[in-house]
Amino acid sequence: MAVSANQDSFSQRLIRWQRAHGRHDLPWQTRPPDPYRVWLSEIMLQQTQVTTVIDYFHRFTQRFPSLASLAQADEQTVLALWSGLGYYQRARNLLACAREVMSQHGGRFPESAVALARLPGIGPSTAAAIASTVYGERAAILDGNVKRVLARITCAEAPWASLTLERALAQEAQRRLPDRTQDMPAYTQAIMDLGAMICRPRQPLCDRCPVQSDCRARAHDAVDRYPVARIKKALPQRQAYWAICCDAQSVWLMQQPTSGIWPGLWLPWRIAPEALPRDWSVTVKNLQEIIEIRHSFTHYRLQISAAVIAWPGSRRPKDAPPELQPFSWPQALALPLPAPVTRLLSKLCPAGIKNGVAPSTNRRP
Repeated sequence: MAVSANQDSFSQRLIRWQRAHGRHDLPWQTRPPDPYRVWLSEIMLQQTQVTTVIDYFHRFTQRFPSLASLAQADEQTVLALWSGLGYYQRARNLLACAREVMSQHGGRFPESAVALARLPGIGPSTAAAIASTVYGERAAILDGNVKRVLARITCAEAPWASLTLERALAQEAQRRLPDRTQDMPAYTQAIMDLGAMICRPRQPLCDRCPVQSDCRARAHDAVDRYPVARIKKALPQRQAYWAICCDAQSVWLMQQPTSGIWPGLWLPWRIAPEALPRDWSVTVKNLQEIIEIRHSFTHYRLQISAAVIAWPGSRRPKDAPPELQPFSWPQALALPLPAPVTRLLSKLCPAGIKNGVAPSTNRRP
């Protein structure tokens, strides 16, 4: 579809603003663009903020500087580097995608958004981001920042995360693309930067916006009303019970199955509720403390009751499943762990180990 002069003005104003005020020092921004680094950053940025991703990106590229090195990695190493970033299926898809590009595409990423979207873990918006940034394709991204920008510009009335809003904004995003393919890398970065830096969820900096004259929400003094909030549903609550068997030298952990919650990651001993005594804070032998944790997933909230039990690493806990294994504290903290387990172990790890000093044998965890 041809772009009108007004729409072209929108894209050109964004590009000029980005060149003067946008982000140019992100670690994945290279000249010319590196497909591997752009792809890796886009996968990490799914559902995750830039400030969180930067440190992970540095660690990941130090360990795997190229697509070929990543394709040769084992899953546990990849998951360990991903620990704390969440949405762990992204890490598994990352490894699967690297292997597929190496084996099926000669180590080179496809150059179109359509072909990129066929690879593991790459959806339409991620494919568009890679194709437009690296190869200059006229493909429209639609991440959270871009959706917010377009919802305000158009005063979109459909609620957030609804299929109606997705369809309307996808059409709007495509309409506003620049005509020239050589402008696509700058435009794609510009509209992402606009959402991250100016058109923020709260307290947007409308006076600094380069396209404020296009914004219907601003014209109606209704910026705070858009995007329209999603229809909220009460999240169900679930309960989990963990037994953290540990002493000053070691802690016992078990790897989770490849399906279900936190697949392939390492957790403390998970206790079935029906196997618990009525009040384990009184009846469990060698109990040190009970730690209560709340952890939210997309579709439910998990309440975790973690019993810290003093237990020497040389002797298997009674009635423990065979999968439960002892690890030294440094070994345990290097495993792929869910975020709440990382927080727990970091709290319980003897201070001497954290500081590189051998712990006393009579030190309580």
